[in-house]
Amino acid sequence: MHNKGIIDKALHFLVHNSFMFTVAIMGVVHLVLLAIMIIGGVRPLIFFNLLSVIVYIFCTILCKYELILPVYVSILLEVTTFTIFETYYLGWRCGPYCFMCAIVPIIIYFGCFLFKGNKRWIIVVSLVLHFSIYVALFLIFKDKMPVYVLSDALGGVLVVFSSFVAIFSVIFYNVIYIYSSESEKVNLEQRNQQLSVDAQFDALTNLLNRRGFLPMMETLMETEWTRHFCVAFCDIDNFKRINDSYGHDCGDEVLRHITKLIKNEMTGCPICRWGGEEMVILMKDYDLAVAREKMEYVRKCVETNPTVFYNKRISVTITIGLEENKDIYKTPEEVIKVADERMYYGKQHGKNIVIYKDEET
Repeated sequence: MHNKGIIDKALHFLVHNSFMFTVAIMGVVHLVLLAIMIIGGVRPLIFFNLLSVIVYIFCTILCKYELILPVYVSILLEVTTFTIFETYYLGWRCGPYCFMCAIVPIIIYFGCFLFKGNKRWIIVVSLVLHFSIYVALFLIFKDKMPVYVLSDALGGVLVVFSSFVAIFSVIFYNVIYIYSSESEKVNLEQRNQQLSVDAQFDALTNLLNRRGFLPMMETLMETEWTRHFCVAFCDIDNFKRINDSYGHDCGDEVLRHITKLIKNEMTGCPICRWGGEEMVILMKDYDLAVAREKMEYVRKCVETNPTVFYNKRISVTITIGLEENKDIYKTPEEVIKVADERMYYGKQHGKNIVIYKDEET
């Protein structure tokens, strides 16, 4: 697991620094080629590899400033030009075609990053031109005598090194493409899950909204052994006056404070912000007597715990309508409607009260 974590971090780093890594590797490749050309005494390619190293140092600076398109163009031009020069001076059999193969994954991988939508034709054109140059070099130089003839040993080293560069390029860019695709898929799934969660919760209070709450009630009502529950419809008294007197920020703080109080007292009970200052509490396995006693406790808790807002103590009360699920109710809305009507009755008869049946006691 530890090794997996290290590999994952390494791949994550390479994906997010792939341009810089590519430029660095290209510079190293030309340093190795420079050493081979010095040993072989191929003067034109010694100077060319020196120039290539300078180009990639400059590309490193461009990467730091996120000027990726010039880097992309520089890599394609440099590799193509070098392949032509190496083929001319050392011949086809020394493996210059390997660099043409090595650049294909770079054309595709970085091209897809740079060009979106209809601009992807640039990638296709680049690949066609690249392949055309490859074929032209093969036809022109496959049987032509090179300008410089390397020793068998040094020529073998060059071919092996060139082949390694091509294989490494294909493997590396495929690996980081697969990793980045899988990471993007995982991130998309996580975002979708989060969106699904967000769609069911109220942003201000982090309570369930109707979309998240009603299916819970529907499930309870459809299952025989879970049909026994009570619903409390709560409304903050004189909430508009709080907003008008202290501002909406204060109103939001009152909502958050009362939400916290209710959550603390009703652990395990789903709570919904029904709308505005209204909340609905679902009390599973509660009968009406126990639910009434619990709601009285909640009402007193809210009454005796004022909201503190910028050194102001704002006393708030709530009115609660209570109803128990019965066989006559077929939908969650029917149960909630009765609790809502009882809450409204409480509002008309003094507020700060729990109403648990159609006539006040």
